Amino acid sequence: MLGDSGSLLTTRRDLLRLLCTGTGLAALTPSQMFGALAQRATGAPARGVEDWPEVGGKGRLNVWRETGILDKFPESGLKVLWRTPIKAGYTGPAIADGRVFVLDWEETNKPKGTERALALDEKTGKILWIQEWIADYRGIQWPTGPRATPTVDEDRVYVVGADGKLLCLNVRTGAILWQKDFAKDYGADRLKWAFDWGFASSPLVDGRLLIALVDGRRDGKPDAKVVAFDKMTGKEVWRALSTEADLGVAQPVIVNAGGVRQLIIWYPGAVASLDPETGKQYWDQPYKVGGSMTVAIPVLDRQQLFFTTFYDGPMMLTLDPKRPSASVKWKGKSDSEIQTDGLHAVITTPVIIGDYIYGICSYGQFRCLKASTGERVWETQAVTKERARWASGVIVRHGDRLFINNDRGELIIVKPDPSGYQEISRTNLIKPTSQPQNRRQLVHVNWVYPAYANRHIYARNDEEIICASLAADGS
Repeated sequence: MLGDSGSLLTTRRDLLRLLCTGTGLAALTPSQMFGALAQRATGAPARGVEDWPEVGGKGRLNVWRETGILDKFPESGLKVLWRTPIKAGYTGPAIADGRVFVLDWEETNKPKGTERALALDEKTGKILWIQEWIADYRGIQWPTGPRATPTVDEDRVYVVGADGKLLCLNVRTGAILWQKDFAKDYGADRLKWAFDWGFASSPLVDGRLLIALVDGRRDGKPDAKVVAFDKMTGKEVWRALSTEADLGVAQPVIVNAGGVRQLIIWYPGAVASLDPETGKQYWDQPYKVGGSMTVAIPVLDRQQLFFTTFYDGPMMLTLDPKRPSASVKWKGKSDSEIQTDGLHAVITTPVIIGDYIYGICSYGQFRCLKASTGERVWETQAVTKERARWASGVIVRHGDRLFINNDRGELIIVKPDPSGYQEISRTNLIKPTSQPQNRRQLVHVNWVYPAYANRHIYARNDEEIICASLAADGS
């Protein structure tokens, strides 16, 4: 078989990349591609179990592919295999090779404190190692801990603290292999941001590179909103994009479109596409984002790329199939958090299934939209129960179902259906402990991305991290 250049395709990756061209899957590993292709073809999860090594799982797709998962929750609640005390934080756990990685924080001398990276045994919850460092939370909104989920790559785990410290750690020992300080090394200045949410973007591993949102503003050097490091040494490979706009809190993702792999960087003011190997810019699309709330992960569906934000609503881009370029297919017309005409998400990354988008809007409304136009099909308050500002949840697709953990600490199984809301099962998962800074029925919330791995769910709050079984046999 011949590739585009006429060269012989000899590896499984070559064959898979050819099959995946235009699907957005070519950035994945071969095993991930097989699973994703199987799911897209059949709508069913791939066989076996798998890890959850980064935010949103493998490929940052918010898709869970394991089989052997329960149909409904037990009436007595989920079987919790272990609970381990930890400290405060918003970072979700990452799961890889029998270990659970998570970050936390303890204030010691306001606004300073100690951030920690922890590795736990996946089966027992026993803490295997702790690595800690001093952090300065001066000016950070919601100063209750780190935000960025760890990124695991083979024998290394990469973590970013809320004040901009990037560490590469050995997964077995926690030893620091290399580190960067975005403020000291790149002149990043959070106090210049209109809204200081702290550094919240999880670094992205792509081949030999580790790509991070840095916001480098050092005098005498080119702007460095995005920096690619050699993942083994920490040496800078390239830098890109002006720091004129705020950094935001988006997660970088890689999609395959227009015959190339594109690194998507969403920041307040625009969406930019870069060559992940060089940092060269392919295109950018202006996109107003109030409050620097670039929270939801961009969602790729075929040649469509979907974004949504709290104040300014949704935008659907069409990616050119022949060259790296994009155009606006449709965009929301409202810049109101209350009078919303589409989907104004807070932290919820929506899912696209067939011709419909499912997501949670600004005041907790679970909505179904037409993917072709953004037109609302239906909405319900059933997922979050309470119509309140920032009421949210996290959605993960599992075959023809959605698993949603709302910010009340509940876990819900939903059947996505354009004809209306269909709830299959609901159970309590974890106690909400974070202060939302507005009136809520339960006083506190849980705004954390969980991890789904090896037929279990891993969730945390400001007091503990838990592992609960979602296996059909309860194991």
